[in-house]
Amino acid sequence: MPEITDIEFKQFQRFIYGAAGISLHDSKKALVSGRLAKRLAACNIASYGEYLRLLNKGGRPDEMQTAVDLLTTNETYFFREPKHFAFLRRQVTAEGGPRSPFRVWSAAGSTGEEAYSIAMVLEDCIPGKWEVMASDISTRVLSRACKGLYAMDRIDNFPASYLTRFCLKGRGEQEGMMLVAAELRRKVKFESINLNATLPSIGPFDIVFLRNVLIYFSMETKRAVVARVLNTLKPGGFLLIGHSESLSEVSSAVQPVAPAIYRRLA
Repeated sequence: MPEITDIEFKQFQRFIYGAAGISLHDSKKALVSGRLAKRLAACNIASYGEYLRLLNKGGRPDEMQTAVDLLTTNETYFFREPKHFAFLRRQVTAEGGPRSPFRVWSAAGSTGEEAYSIAMVLEDCIPGKWEVMASDISTRVLSRACKGLYAMDRIDNFPASYLTRFCLKGRGEQEGMMLVAAELRRKVKFESINLNATLPSIGPFDIVFLRNVLIYFSMETKRAVVARVLNTLKPGGFLLIGHSESLSEVSSAVQPVAPAIYRRLA
């Protein structure tokens, strides 16, 4: 495997910032090298600089998407940060439940664990009266998310009753895997969306989950992304972010109501 030079790494930092608004820390040099090494081999290219020149030519949109996919995929798991799901439950059960479909957007949905976790809570609390949309910039992870197939070792935080009710345990060749039930998968919509660009007309939502993605953006990009996302929220709706993130210097259009939970001001 060829080594990535400091100059090449800086070039890829600029590439992914331009494509997705993500600021790659200097400590991510090995990650970039490791994730792209197979693409160099597949394209019969000898250096990272040559691979970047291929991307910049613009004649290979499929390869551009592959590179973005590889550099933006992040770790996720079911029912991450359980207090957020307890908050979701309280919102949908308050005052006898919603009078219209309760809409939630998983805005950095990755491989789908967050979106399906949201869907299970909603179907448990307000069966049939909800809509869940999930998005990511990576078409590769969205393809995995649509399948709803996961390793059993990813279900540490999974409520046992939900596992029985909403999932199928793999057998034979699928031993050690579990599949989200088809009726739930059909109700979760997945779409490729770049948060660092003009958003499609997808709102309004009651709650948006924008968790553990702002940490990868510069302050300027954070402000722009949050402003776009808030425009998809109903006045008084809620924006949920990661517990290591804050909106205190990002937006004046929200009010904190709990750790990593903000209400959009009217």
